[in-house]
Formats: sequence, structure tokens, C-alpha cells
Amino acid sequence: MAKRKREPKALPEAEVDMTPMIDIVFQLIAFFMVISNFEQTQADERVKLPRDALAKPPEVKVEHELVLNIGFYRDMKGEKTDAQPWLFNFVDGDPVLPLSSGTQLKKEAAIFKGKQIDIKDVTVKVRADAEVQTGIVQELIKLCQDAGYEKFAMSAMSGPEE
Repeated sequence: MAKRKREPKALPEAEVDMTPMIDIVFQLIAFFMVISNFEQTQADERVKLPRDALAKPPEVKVEHELVLNIGFYRDMKGEKTDAQPWLFNFVDGDPVLPLSSGTQLKKEAAIFKGKQIDIKDVTVKVRADAEVQTGIVQELIKLCQDAGYEKFAMSAMSGPEE
């Protein structure tokens, strides 16, 4: 009697469940979105930084810093609505004129001292709009020195000058 050859049973095709992979990708996207937003917390859209080919980000993050944003009120097109520059983003939130900010700078110094931070260890990061007069920035730095600050850094965008 002849034996019949049995055809082998086809193995079921393995399917990969992509749901966990998609979940991980979305979590990574959300994580990086949150991180990138924290890096820009002290930036202000009213300040259009100057461009310079030599500008580069700092190599080491400053431990304690006071960020001073000097800019203009602008409309939706980016045009200045007020010719007077303002100092934005102080703790109390009210914009002040740069040349009359001595009292506010002393309040900021008192906040650092209240946190047991030596004012000489605080770096003042000046983010001045490209259209702010240099003399105003110099006077602001002098007011900061009068309040006890000793370290300063200026911000600019990298790229060719416009």
C-alpha cells in the first residue's frame, strides 16, 4: 500500500503589534516638546536679538542668572508701536523703563539673598533688542553694578548680520 505524502501545515504568519512602539514614540515626542519649552522660558517675543556670525551658545549652563529682556512693544507684524524701550520679565511682571529700574534690580538682588545666593555669583544675562541704543544697555549695566551684580552676559542670535 502506497503512503500518501502529507502536505505540511502552513505556519500562521507572525504579526507584530506596533501599538507599544507607537506609544513610546509619542511619549518621546511629548518629552522633547516639554524640554524644549523649558529652555525658552526666559525668552521674550518683544525682543528681537541682534545677529552676529560669532555668536554661540554658552558651553556651560550658568547656575544662577537674572535675565533682563530689553525690547519694544510690537504689533502683529513686528513693527514697533512705542519708540521707548522697556525692560520686561521681572518677578512682579510689570515692565519698567530701563533707566529707572534701579529699585527693581535691588528687589531682585534681595530675592537672591533671601535664597542664600551670593549676589556676586549671579550672572546678569542681557537680552537687548537689536534696535535698543547701546547707551541704554550701558546705563542698565551700570544700574546692575550699583545693585551689587558683577557678572554679565550678552545674548545674540547666530548667523550673518542683517
